[in-house]
Amino acid sequence: MQFNKNTSSGEFNIIGIIIKSILGMAVILGLVFSISLIDLPAPKKEIEKIIPNENFKIVK
Repeated sequence: MQFNKNTSSGEFNIIGIIIKSILGMAVILGLVFSISLIDLPAPKKEIEKIIPNENFKIVK
């Protein structure tokens, strides 16, 4: 005769799932807020390039 070891009681532990989901969402929100606090460099002047009119061709 073989003995089987039951490692779970078979009950649905909804409280554990709720706690894990709340912790997961807190970690994700913490990452988003910490990334938004980082000051990334941005160009200070507008980049303009003047294109001469002689390069344009009219195609009909």
